[in-house]
Amino acid sequence: MGKLFEGKRAFVTGGGSGIGRACALALAAEGCSVTVAGRTQSTLNDTVRSIVEAGGSAQAMTCDVTIESMVQSAVAAAAGDEGRLDVAVNSAGYDGSAAMPTSEWTGEMLDEMLTSNVRGTFLPMKYELEVMHRQGSGAIVNIGSGAGLLGVPGHSGYVASKHAGVGLTRSAALEYATQGIRVNAVAPGLVDTPLIHDSSGDLYDYIKPLIASHPIGRIAQPEEIADAVVWLASEKASYVTGVALPIDGGYTAA
Repeated sequence: MGKLFEGKRAFVTGGGSGIGRACALALAAEGCSVTVAGRTQSTLNDTVRSIVEAGGSAQAMTCDVTIESMVQSAVAAAAGDEGRLDVAVNSAGYDGSAAMPTSEWTGEMLDEMLTSNVRGTFLPMKYELEVMHRQGSGAIVNIGSGAGLLGVPGHSGYVASKHAGVGLTRSAALEYATQGIRVNAVAPGLVDTPLIHDSSGDLYDYIKPLIASHPIGRIAQPEEIADAVVWLASEKASYVTGVALPIDGGYTAA
């Protein structure tokens, strides 16, 4: 059986860890030549090494997704000499803060959240779409959150940023639907990434009670999110655009 993305090119932000890393590995396993971008060169190098050791092709680009010039350069590197980009996964972002009432959020905290999660999704999309528009094809998958589909007390700034990401996804999907470009998002529940563990490797205390709110009875592994991303980016989802797909063990269905 052939690979889903044989000979294709992919760009993954936040590709050094967590969901982004899992997506990069999964796309490479299906034949993509993957460019991973992020702020930490060492973790990006680890992702590239894992892909190459498995027989795939990858490169790393140091990039802060909130800085336009760096994003433009990273996308150009991903497109290569052929100027082609088939798949983009926008995973970089800021995960949140300690829970507090909306009235206790500061303007600076909100600015940081929106810059990371909204500007940090918008800028990569802008340059990914430019390349895909020229070639008349492509698929973008934004890594959102279940917090982009409902409210979460104590995390109003994070929730606002994730709702904005869904809005970006749907608007772009409508703009490019007739041009061979599909734009979707995934909305995970809790995922077992380094972000939810303390320095000892244990789950943060505030995470443990939240596990019970997922009807499946556990939180997701990054690879489970990556599997959905691969499907959305592939021709198996050729009639799917503009969705924010919950991958949350039933959390948003409850």
